[in-house]
Formats: sequence, C-alpha cells, structure tokens
Amino acid sequence: MSETETIPLIDLGPYLAGEPGATDRTAEKLHFALTEVGFYFIVNHGVPSEQIDAVFHQAARFHALPLERKLEVKLDKHNVGYLPVKGDTLRTSTVETVTKPNINEAFFVARDLPSDHPEVLADRRFRSANRWPADLPGFREAIVAYCGAMEQLVRKLVRLYARALRLPLEYFDQPFREPQYKLRMTHYPYQIGLADDEFGIAPHTDTSFLTLLAPNDVPGLSIRMQSGNWIDAPEVPGAFVVNGGQLLQRWTNDYFLATPHRAVNRSGGERYALAFFCDSNIDWPVAAVPTCVGPEKPAKYATTYYPEYMIRYQQRTYNVFGLRDQETTE
Repeated sequence: MSETETIPLIDLGPYLAGEPGATDRTAEKLHFALTEVGFYFIVNHGVPSEQIDAVFHQAARFHALPLERKLEVKLDKHNVGYLPVKGDTLRTSTVETVTKPNINEAFFVARDLPSDHPEVLADRRFRSANRWPADLPGFREAIVAYCGAMEQLVRKLVRLYARALRLPLEYFDQPFREPQYKLRMTHYPYQIGLADDEFGIAPHTDTSFLTLLAPNDVPGLSIRMQSGNWIDAPEVPGAFVVNGGQLLQRWTNDYFLATPHRAVNRSGGERYALAFFCDSNIDWPVAAVPTCVGPEKPAKYATTYYPEYMIRYQQRTYNVFGLRDQETTE
C-alpha cells in the first residue's frame, strides 16, 4: 500500500525529550499526516498504559450499571452525561446519507468545574458542572486525572501543529491555555446481522481541532482514505490514534484534513472506546491562521466560536432532547 493509503506512525519520544532537531522532524511528519491522510498514530506519548487501562475499566463499570441508574445522569444541553443507545443520528455526515441512529451508548465528561464556579452558576453553555453517577467509588477521580493527562498532551501536540503550519512554535499556546474538551466513553455492543446502513457509529467527521482515541486492542474503527477506500485501523500497541475535525478545517482553511471514519463492533465481545475531543478556549475566535489565507487563498469560513458551532451541531445530531431542550439551544 502507498503512504497515502496507510495511517502514519509518529514517535513523539525525541520531541518530548527535547532532542536537537526533533521538533522540526516531527512537525514534518505531522504535516504529511494531516495533509495526505487526516489520521496518525502516536507512540512514546508519555501517558502511562496503567492510567489508560484504568479508564477503560471505569468506562466498563459505568456502562454495566442498570439503565435507570445511567438515565439519572442523562445528557444535557451542555453535552455532559449519558447518551443512550440510538440517542444520536449523524445527519451531519458528508460522506453518507445517515438516517438510522448509532448503535452505541456513551458517557460524556468535560472539564470538572466546581458547582460554585461563576460560569456554572450563570448556566453558561458548555461550561457546566459534570453529571457524575452516584455510588461509583473512584470513577470521578480516575476520569478527571486522565482528562488532565490528555490536556497536557494536547498542549505539547499543538506546538507541533504550529510548526507544521509554518507558524511560531508558541502560536497556539494562548488559544489552548484552557481548552474546551470532552471525553466520550463509548460502549459498542457486539453487532451481528447489521444492514448496510447500520453502524456502531456512522461515517462522520469529528467537530474538534483534534481527537485523541486511546489505544484499543478490540478492533472496530475504519477510516475513509482520500482515494475513497475504507481501511480498518490496525492495532498498534500503546498508540493513540489522532485525527482532526471540522474546527481544524476552519483553523487551516481546509489545508489540514478532517477525514471521515466509522465504527462497527464485530469482535464477538463488548467494545469500549475513549475519545478525547479538544478545541481552543471557549472565547477564542476560530478563524484561518495567517499561513493558510492570502490573496489567492481567501478564507472559506466565517469566524466562529466554539459555543455557536457546537449548538448548531447538537441541534442536528442528538435525538435524546425533547422539544423544551431543543428550544433552549436556539
């Protein structure tokens, strides 16, 4: 297979260790991955395997709860909480007309703001307190620690994004000083006898600047390459899968790719996935960076902000909100 038909692997070890020349070498590999494929693996990322395993364990604990317990923390307008099976339909897909809901359930967590935080008290959109399940000892602590590790990794990665875009290394430091993020802990039941238009999660692109998908030894992820071919993501022990989304396209004026992907669990057992979606600070304007616009490269997108973009996406995607909830998003 050609380089553009495989998912590149990037070793972060030399860059994180500060080896001379490693930043530029790693950024060039990132540049290739995001302009030709839209996905890449990272190894030697510094996140302990024990910590990742612990969060998979916590995700399985949560999803093993009775449905009525999970519905006590049902997904709210801030996009935190529990999304039941068939709770969303990816009508925003650009590669397939999706009419059937996804066959998965998920629990969403954001930055763990305290209940007396000013933005929580003001009920500011997407700046709420999390909806933690009761009587699940150790769950919250493990999840919050993992989100902290992911946030630190993102801050290191965005410097490589800056260099790959021929920008100063620190260009994204301020936009990602307190980034918006969501951890989605997904459970894909074993699926047999599916129709061609039924998926664990249908073909789609993420909304994020970047997504970090935790190492997983249970297959299910498939990626649509630029040729139109779908390939199954191989298992790379200890490697995160990283991809860009729709807001990365806006930051780069479509220079970096948001590549469609899907998931179906045909493993014969249960499949869990940990996807960490990360974007810039909530108040930061999302607009094309200077190296991606010019007289011959006009901006394709109007400047937007995380809340307004995500409200529109939420309105089109989630089936779990009643009419009253939908009205609060407008």
